[in-house]
Amino acid sequence: MAYDLQEQEQLDELRAWWGKYGNLILTVTTVVLLAFAAYNGWRWYQRSQAEQAAGVYAELERAMAARETERVSALSSTLTDKYGRTTYGPMAALQAARWAAENGDSAGARTRLQWVIERADSPEVVAIARVRLAGVLLDEKQLDEALKVLDGAGTTIHATAIADRRGDILFAQNKIDEARAAYRDALAKATAEHPLRQIIQLKLDALPATATS
Repeated sequence: MAYDLQEQEQLDELRAWWGKYGNLILTVTTVVLLAFAAYNGWRWYQRSQAEQAAGVYAELERAMAARETERVSALSSTLTDKYGRTTYGPMAALQAARWAAENGDSAGARTRLQWVIERADSPEVVAIARVRLAGVLLDEKQLDEALKVLDGAGTTIHATAIADRRGDILFAQNKIDEARAAYRDALAKATAEHPLRQIIQLKLDALPATATS
């Protein structure tokens, strides 16, 4: 009997405790379960988006190989507009920019590269876009603007390419001493196996002793 009374008291205490905290516990549990479901749903969505983007990117590469201009434009736009948050969005924009530049569409190249600079999450990808955009601006003789683009690149694994491009722009401005310093900086940052190393050395060796009038 004493056991039954003790058990009843415990049940009463439990009911009282549940009456006081039950709603809070249910609310917290629901929030946790919803957050967990949302997290898993987001991961599934990201995987699904990446898989779909990979398929479209493969089509883009085939279109570029076949020189299908309209298809290249359409597929690259699909990747940036629909799958821009995946890694394939910036990759497609870089490819589309290169395609545009090779086909004389400098405005299109600038637009694509600017998109990468503004939207890509990877600092390394952004650095590539900045180097290429500076190259487009160099070809258009927009030299001051090209230097500004490089100034925003920061420190990345592409420091050699950034310094090399800066040397090209400074040389175009007839700032020979500054160009020489930039090329030397590029060489200092380059590993022995860096693909640009020999080209940079050739540029450095070809610089005149002084600026030409």
